[in-house]
Amino acid sequence: MLRRSVTWIALLAAVILVWLQLPEDWPISAPGDPLNGYLTWAFWILSILVVLILFTYRRDPAATEVEVEGPAFARFLFANSRAGLFWLPVRLFLGFSWLTASLHKIADGGWLDGGASLAGYWQNAVSIPEGGRPPITYDWYRDFIQLLLNNGAESWFSWLIVFGELLVGIGLIVGALTGIAAFFGALMNMSFLLAGSASSNPVLFTAAIGLMLAWRVAGYYGVDRWLLPMLGTPWRAPVAQRAATGAPNPG
Repeated sequence: MLRRSVTWIALLAAVILVWLQLPEDWPISAPGDPLNGYLTWAFWILSILVVLILFTYRRDPAATEVEVEGPAFARFLFANSRAGLFWLPVRLFLGFSWLTASLHKIADGGWLDGGASLAGYWQNAVSIPEGGRPPITYDWYRDFIQLLLNNGAESWFSWLIVFGELLVGIGLIVGALTGIAAFFGALMNMSFLLAGSASSNPVLFTAAIGLMLAWRVAGYYGVDRWLLPMLGTPWRAPVAQRAATGAPNPG
């Protein structure tokens, strides 16, 4: 039943998103209206529900079939091991950027000694000036940062950021689990962007998206050349696994 209604659930989430993006001077979407908060929660719940429903399609016999053929260049860039040479400098640039950022924070005692530097960054992000726009555009993210501040989360969250950046940097430089490292790097970039900090985050985020799409080959000239074949792909559809091993179909 959920599968049959997934299209309507996705459309409802899209309508809610359009409503939330209406201009602030429209009476029906006045800033600070509690309805906007409820709609934000509804959008995220519906979006997660859509992802979970779509995840169940992975077990269908036709789950691995390509219904829309992509251009040859895109297939080469994201799936051919030779394209790893293209992604190698991108991977190294992104990896050293994260490694350098982490080492700077380690050298700055305000990050790992109580998280005072992070607390100051958060306080500046949640501030709402008298005139002009606040650093954080979305109320739900400002509430999230304020919740962390109120609970003194900077004492442990700063360690999470510093060593998260360190692990992402090392993973990208050596080419180990490149797609996963790029994903967590992009997650941190998006978090900084939502907090109103642009800096180099747009460039790093764009590079991380490319590495995520090319996860199979981006680390070919690195540890992934041997690591990925050893680990395999645990999310592979059971039908495809049976076809590869020649096992009979149950039932």
